Amino acid sequence: AFRERGLPVVLVRVTGGAPGRTEGPARGTDAPADWADLVPELGRTDTDIVVTKQRWGAFYGTDLDRRLRRRGVTQVVLAGIATSIGVESTARAAHEHGYHVTVAVDAVTDMDADAHRNSVEKIFPRLGETDTAEAITALLGRA
Repeated sequence: AFRERGLPVVLVRVTGGAPGRTEGPARGTDAPADWADLVPELGRTDTDIVVTKQRWGAFYGTDLDRRLRRRGVTQVVLAGIATSIGVESTARAAHEHGYHVTVAVDAVTDMDADAHRNSVEKIFPRLGETDTAEAITALLGRA
């Protein structure tokens, strides 16, 4: 829906982990070589913005803010995995950077149901708006 309207689509992949952490195996040591590749189902196009993050959020240590501002973006709509980690960190950073934040609550997921629920019910409403992906895309038709 966003691509059809000429709106930017950002695809984020992660290749790093927390520095100095020793309680588990180093990230990527036993993962397949393609574990950070974007899945074909995302339908990546040449116009998509692809961000490779090393930390939890998509803004820290990347040029995402610059790339969005260059395109005149003032609002971000978030979907993704690790609701309480990557999505929440990105939502917080987007809010701190002055973007209007919307989270598609049925298009985020987390391995921890309680953490997911906390992000969706407590954190995201404080950072911006929440709704379903269907409701959000329906609003695009009105813009």
